[in-house]
Amino acid sequence: MTQYKEIKAEILAIGDELLYGQIMDTNSHWISQELDKIGVRVVRRTTVGDNRDAMLSAFESAEKIADIILITGGLGPTNDDLTKPLLAEYFNCELALVPEALEAVRTFFEKRGRELTDTNKLQAHLPTKCIYIPNELGTAPGMWFQENGKIWMSMPGVPHEMKRLMSDHVIPRIKENFTLPHIYHKVIKTVGIGESWLSDLIQNWEKNLPKHIKLAYLPSLGQVKLRLTAFGDDMDQITNDVENEITKVKPLIDKYIFGYNQETLEEAIGRLLRTNGKKVAFAESCSGGYITHLVTTVPGSSDYFQGSMVPYHNHFKNKLLHVDQNTLKEHGAVSEATVIQMAENIKTMFEADFGLASSGIAGPGGGWKEKPVGTVWIACAMNGKTITKKLQLTQDRMLNIQLTGVAVLNMLRLCIEGKTE
Repeated sequence: MTQYKEIKAEILAIGDELLYGQIMDTNSHWISQELDKIGVRVVRRTTVGDNRDAMLSAFESAEKIADIILITGGLGPTNDDLTKPLLAEYFNCELALVPEALEAVRTFFEKRGRELTDTNKLQAHLPTKCIYIPNELGTAPGMWFQENGKIWMSMPGVPHEMKRLMSDHVIPRIKENFTLPHIYHKVIKTVGIGESWLSDLIQNWEKNLPKHIKLAYLPSLGQVKLRLTAFGDDMDQITNDVENEITKVKPLIDKYIFGYNQETLEEAIGRLLRTNGKKVAFAESCSGGYITHLVTTVPGSSDYFQGSMVPYHNHFKNKLLHVDQNTLKEHGAVSEATVIQMAENIKTMFEADFGLASSGIAGPGGGWKEKPVGTVWIACAMNGKTITKKLQLTQDRMLNIQLTGVAVLNMLRLCIEGKTE
């Protein structure tokens, strides 16, 4: 593998409104994606309030770790907008009128039939060490600095203005100034296993990964993503390297892999059902229709989804879903015996190949010693047999509903793939 220099970037988002939670910082997220496309690695994203000491400290810290520092926000003409004067202070230079910038501001206001005030004219005063970058969509110019081997770019916080500056000016200039490596990502998506157990299964493989391939564990609700990121000069080579490593690790965790990259669990279920020409139906109690919602968010789900029922009350489990009254009395709604009948009956009623059922105590009330909050039974009926599983979840109602959804869909996945043993 050819040696390359990793180019690092930090993104600084300026503004008290970001820290107060009054607006969301979507700019940094978008910039990170654009830099990743050209092989620049974002090593840190920092949000800083409109405070002189905090901003200067952030500038100093960013310069120590990054080759490229991209700043958004704080470029208005009022006293609370500190980015421009503090950049001048940081680079030990003055603010001076840039005639080209003044003409751009004047034109901007003339086109809109508005008066150019003295306050607006301040937008054309820039640090003398910066390169003026025109902002065709607003009044705050971009400012490009090249100091001590580092590149700095200050942009307005208005998203559409920032994006135009990034696309038309920043990205092309970064490409001119750096020899950039390629970056390739591949995400392995797993379900039904926790992060630490997954790590134990693949620890030897992980230790032997090539130095140019990095592994990250990204846990989420009931799932763990394994992100492989490769850096190098040859895109075809690093793509092949990652795919080869996936080939090595797959036999170790094949039972838990449901997809790759952006595919969701419900999309994977749909793909499997469609490929195998199978149909599914659900009988939901504690999950309250949540599983049905997940499945039907996938376009084309009518190809394999037959329908569902949410008989929340025991009376309707008996009357509509035909769960035996004696079963409900003897074992209760939250029991293996009940979900077996729910799964088998919904399969028959909706003429499906797979019938799935859930029944549990979502909470926060309703539990007792033998069946505490978070106790859930799930079942899948198929091919003349029914498999079941008991879950012991949390004290949080919504979390229990969501985890039940993941568990039911994963049970269905395993049944379709014949991996239930």
